[in-house]
Amino acid sequence: MESKHYAYMLRCADNTIYSGYTNNLEKRVGAHNSGKGAKYTKIRRPVVLVYYESFDTKSEAMAREYQFKHLKKQEKEDLIKKRKKNAKKSNK
Repeated sequence: MESKHYAYMLRCADNTIYSGYTNNLEKRVGAHNSGKGAKYTKIRRPVVLVYYESFDTKSEAMAREYQFKHLKKQEKEDLIKKRKKNAKKSNK
């Protein structure tokens, strides 16, 4: 069985949004928070996972990460808000 791949967004302590790719969300977020993730997040800790999408292939996830990186900040915020809104609906 093939593992899942993820494109994700983190909210940094300075309120910026970092986008990345991984095949293990929990481990990768831990790496970011321990200072062993990306250079960008190392000085912006702590970070919080605020959005992710899962894919069957690495190439799909990396293509989505590329799209995230080219979104304006408000477009990223809109995706995050939409995800939170949908999560609240499904918890009712």
